[in-house]
Amino acid sequence: MINHDTIERKVGLLGVLVAITVSIGGLAEIIPLMMDPQATEAAPGVEPYAPLALEGRDIYVREGCYLCHSQMIRPFRAETERYGPYSLAGETVYDHPFQFGSKRTGPDLARVGGRYTDEWHRLHLLNPRDLVPESNMPGFPWLDETEIDAARTPGKMRALQIVGVPYTDEQISASTSAVEGATEMEALIAYLQGLGTAVTGR
Repeated sequence: MINHDTIERKVGLLGVLVAITVSIGGLAEIIPLMMDPQATEAAPGVEPYAPLALEGRDIYVREGCYLCHSQMIRPFRAETERYGPYSLAGETVYDHPFQFGSKRTGPDLARVGGRYTDEWHRLHLLNPRDLVPESNMPGFPWLDETEIDAARTPGKMRALQIVGVPYTDEQISASTSAVEGATEMEALIAYLQGLGTAVTGR
């Protein structure tokens, strides 16, 4: 029998025992969640991102929007009264990677879809203080001047298809024309306008 003093004095042994303990605890939390259909199957109404929204999501990640905006409403009254219904695991099954986040310099965006017009979003992204004087969010005017590289969209969709997003070959082949000529601003707005719209009526 190994006593407590022996474990504390032998760093290698302590490290091995800590790793074993953390692994057992991690598996006890992760494996049941992996078997739960509510976490692994899409929630009712949730569909894979349309090509333009998919491009917008990539811009959202590229510009670091997730650093200030979470996309996870917790099941507390203070959260649901402000932002809407709490987030479901099934909402994010097509997100690679998901955008939960924990930092809220700005408001949570999990239910922002449909709350504002496209023009409101455009003006807000150009210069947030024109609409929200106290905002400390930077402007993103270059998004209105840069077009999407439509030739890259099918490759992105094929990569997501490999990891389980159910895009059809027809959707992939039509994706180039779906985003051709669109600006990065239009793509980002399309992404934002879809957030949470599939489940807000539950």
